[in-house]
Amino acid sequence: MNRINPTFLDFQAVLTLSREPSFRAAADALGLSPSALSRQITSLEGRLGTRLFDRDTRNVRITDSGRTFARIAERMVNTVDDGMTEFDSYQSARRGRLTIAGLPSITASLLPPILRNFAAAHPDIDLRIIDALSGSVLDAVETGVADIGFTAGTVSARSRLSFQPLMEDEFIALGMPDGPLAEDRVYAWAELVAMPFIAMAPGTSVRELIDGACLRLGHALSPRFEVAHLATAGALVSAGLGITALPNLTLAVLRHEDLVIRHIRDFGARRRIGLVRRSGRTLSPSATAFLEHIRGSRSG
Repeated sequence: MNRINPTFLDFQAVLTLSREPSFRAAADALGLSPSALSRQITSLEGRLGTRLFDRDTRNVRITDSGRTFARIAERMVNTVDDGMTEFDSYQSARRGRLTIAGLPSITASLLPPILRNFAAAHPDIDLRIIDALSGSVLDAVETGVADIGFTAGTVSARSRLSFQPLMEDEFIALGMPDGPLAEDRVYAWAELVAMPFIAMAPGTSVRELIDGACLRLGHALSPRFEVAHLATAGALVSAGLGITALPNLTLAVLRHEDLVIRHIRDFGARRRIGLVRRSGRTLSPSATAFLEHIRGSRSG
């Protein structure tokens, strides 16, 4: 038996005609002419093999088959209406899901106040945060796991991604009050690399800038410790095992209350913080609303 597949317009026409007193009234409600509505109903009845309405020049009466079809039509029309309402909410960024990937130093310092205000303005958007190292942030955005990302540096090696700079983050030196940074003064980079140094692991955005500073000044770095996570670096410094140099935003990740912070005279670079997204791909309404929120926050 061949399945009959009425269209949404068929369901809408039957439901409207079942509620109106005449073809003309139903046609007006649908924005059709009476003859066009009559042809649509006749075509549907032919495909269904049953009469849905008894009609003459003056009257129209729904049949038992018509009532059954009208009940089904009501469910179908309501389902479509509900779906379009949900889609309209999605398009207007009233509902949806937004996944943001970011370096831990950014998700712990820069994002919380932005997210607080955004969530207040868009309470029905579900937010997911992925805090990860730079490479993983780029991977998440490139593969579509995250809508947007916050990272440091550039993404020139990844042609499918674009980078929008937002701010610059200055490097500072951290140590214990009774350690090598006991003097409250500005330190030269050559002094710092000669001290017991706790460095972030190769491949991290921080280490790339550290190595660049060493290369510019011709001072080789021989770390006493190399670690992958900021919290570990802070813990080792707090234990009196050495000093470190980190971007200012990383303080949000560290327990730095017992540490001294010293400025660096000639580090020669700042960490560029920016937003990364896939090139040539349309952002979701939720992600678009978030970017507009960021632009509004910066301009304000």
